[in-house]
Amino acid sequence: MDIIKTLTTEFSLQSWQVENTVKLIDEGNTIPFIARYRKEAHGTLDDQVLRELSERLEYLRNLDKRREEVHASITALEKMTPEIEAALDKAVTLAEIEDIYRPYRPKRRTRASVAREKGLEPLADEIYAQKADSADPLTLAQAFIDPEKGVETAEDALAGAMDIIAENISDEANIRRRLRNLFNLVGVVNVKADDPEKDSVYRMYYDYQEPVSRIADHRILAIDRGEKEGFLKVSVTLDAVKAANVIASVTLNPEGSPCTETVRDAGKDAYDRLIYPSVERETRNTMTDRAASSAIKLFSVNLHELLLQPPVKGKTAIGLDPGYRTGCKVAVVDETGKVLDTNVIYVTHSDAQKNSAKVLIKNLIKKYGVEIIAIGNGTASKETEIFTAELLREIPDNNTSYMVVSEAGASVYSASKLAAEEFPQFDVSLRSAVSIARRLQDPLAELVKIDPKAIGVGQYQHDMPKKELEAALDGVVEDCVNSVGVDLNTASPSLLQRVSGINGTVAKNIVIYREENGAFKNRTQLKKVPKLGDKAYIQCAGFMRIPESTNILDRTVVHPDSYSVAKDLLTMCGYDLSDAKSGNLGDFEAKIDSLGGIEKVAEKLSSGVPTVQDIVKELLRPGRDPRDELPPPLLRTDVMDMKDLVPGMELKGTVRNVIDFGAFVDIGVHQDGLVHISQISDKRVNHPSDVLKVGEVVTVWVLSVDVDKKRIGLTMRKPSEN
Repeated sequence: MDIIKTLTTEFSLQSWQVENTVKLIDEGNTIPFIARYRKEAHGTLDDQVLRELSERLEYLRNLDKRREEVHASITALEKMTPEIEAALDKAVTLAEIEDIYRPYRPKRRTRASVAREKGLEPLADEIYAQKADSADPLTLAQAFIDPEKGVETAEDALAGAMDIIAENISDEANIRRRLRNLFNLVGVVNVKADDPEKDSVYRMYYDYQEPVSRIADHRILAIDRGEKEGFLKVSVTLDAVKAANVIASVTLNPEGSPCTETVRDAGKDAYDRLIYPSVERETRNTMTDRAASSAIKLFSVNLHELLLQPPVKGKTAIGLDPGYRTGCKVAVVDETGKVLDTNVIYVTHSDAQKNSAKVLIKNLIKKYGVEIIAIGNGTASKETEIFTAELLREIPDNNTSYMVVSEAGASVYSASKLAAEEFPQFDVSLRSAVSIARRLQDPLAELVKIDPKAIGVGQYQHDMPKKELEAALDGVVEDCVNSVGVDLNTASPSLLQRVSGINGTVAKNIVIYREENGAFKNRTQLKKVPKLGDKAYIQCAGFMRIPESTNILDRTVVHPDSYSVAKDLLTMCGYDLSDAKSGNLGDFEAKIDSLGGIEKVAEKLSSGVPTVQDIVKELLRPGRDPRDELPPPLLRTDVMDMKDLVPGMELKGTVRNVIDFGAFVDIGVHQDGLVHISQISDKRVNHPSDVLKVGEVVTVWVLSVDVDKKRIGLTMRKPSEN
């Protein structure tokens, strides 16, 4: 297989783009580095396309490796033919290669292998040939009676021959391929209850049918889980006539023969006993793989949006980790995330304790100038939110607001070795309060400390293939961290190890070097960090920011390799680095235009156009944070109850999770409402993620409220349009 040609076609790219990208990957460069600093080589492909291309490259190489293994195995058996070789060369999936190999794969002892041991293969071959002048099968079988081999009668011989024919038909690659396609096109998923009297969340599937070609991914995952938990029985069926016709078209002599009906019967046996169980299992696996792939992709999209939520910068925050029996844990952190104070309050106990809690929080707000409060959305969150809203109303000229934040994974982090190293003086619950406060201040810096699977912005994530899910989510975290960059003098080891080219050991060495030698003054100092070699430096340097550096370029995403280009560009336009540092580049772009435009300037600098464009952007806004360009998070000062909601009410809300059939939106009543996919827009929406993003602030209208079941139906379409 010409892998470059295949990738070029599949991704609709030029061959040079693919060739250069494959070369960069093979050289050990990371996807973020390739995406940001090798744009000329691959034609400015984004990190998502590059990551998908890398994954497909690995699959195709594994495919070729398996092709070679199968070729070698069949050749060693002296069974290789030009036809098999051509079929192997044409195979484009692992399933096709395995189908070709099936007849030659070592088998466990089967009915067919027993029949072969009895010498019945010649009889099977003669019957399968279906010659027009052949005797009937039972007559042919008379010659193979051999009591010493266990063949007592002609019927015994015929039965053994049919077992051989059935297995040969089962091993026929063309039949399996056609039946597999037929299952996907016209197969039907059938679901029944294991116990119809037993209630469960899967009741809607207790008597359910849907074509394989139409069943939605989230229903596949729900059915799979219901089957795993013992509530459902699932099968995939195919019309028996259609299956028989496929087998007949390959195996039967259209001109007829006394042996044809016997071959037909063997074909039916092959399908019922050997092919159907196997192909049904393959179809189920394919459906599950497809659904899992879709769910992982959705999880990745949601995680990407969550990690890149705009930070609430420059504000001292209180984090509240709600609880009933053990109280609500309180942590005050300054604008850099440093812990200033901790405590425990009881807002769900007596009025006296509640009033005491109000006094404490008011004092903390006044003492530390707190402007934002982050409330975890777990147990006792509603009561804590009501308490906070009441408290803020009691403060004259109040400038403090609050936000309920997802505490998914906070308990995982709090009990982790990492949290213990970071806060050895605090117990587990207080660490959670610190994490909740920091999530509002800088979601990315805090959430990278948590296993992405525990963050909870997907669907059925616990049912996903562990290896594939972890690889996808780790890729998202890596892309997000590198797209934002990290402050080399404040970043935690957790954040640093997500930077291109940096592993956990080197990340810790960076922090140790920082503690022993003081803050980094320039990027070149990175080369002094133990185990951070030249290769790692090239990969990571551009993603490290040093806001305190005297060289303005150290504060930007401009890579050290391009510093000379940036300086020459400034000189060409009549500026220097001090002008960039002071923001005195008012007519920078106009001067570039006067020099013939960006293409001409890039040519004079012997640099690529994308690199020069990025340098211009950075010099005009040194140290910019791409998250600052997003709408700020929705902060609240008051709370509503679910009972206050009425149909038609207009509200502002924050998208908390996007799933296949809609999105859940936090509207400030402690219970997220569902915007079904049909209520997202007047226009057709193929998937909610095409329109909505986690963290996005949206306007919604209440459709329905069920207080008892705690369900809220929302719409993003104005009521007059419904």
